[in-house]
Amino acid sequence: MKIAIAKEGAAVSEHFGHCEGYAVYAIENNVPERHEDIANPGHSPGFLPVFLAERGIEVVIAGGMGPRAIDLFCQNGIEVVLGVHGPVDDAARGFATGALVGGASACTHDHCTGDCESH
Repeated sequence: MKIAIAKEGAAVSEHFGHCEGYAVYAIENNVPERHEDIANPGHSPGFLPVFLAERGIEVVIAGGMGPRAIDLFCQNGIEVVLGVHGPVDDAARGFATGALVGGASACTHDHCTGDCESH
């Protein structure tokens, strides 16, 4: 599984679309391994979900994201975890072990056309 965490420096960014970039981790056997950092290619409606889906990202993590963006990620089969703060490495470890506690907003099956079963 591959996840992307919105980041500002070493911290989880408060807004997914306006962050400096994304820390990409592969998770195997509940262990995250940081593969790369991707610079934010720009905030254009509908672009980021497709951009990240094409790179095999299955989950995005951030402090916050608008409802339209959540819908677009879900339509591209990407789970959204919001309300996350702190170091990106801690967020990746927490997600990998099932200990990450998100806050408001996550895609729901009511509007999801992608594979969003892993809530």
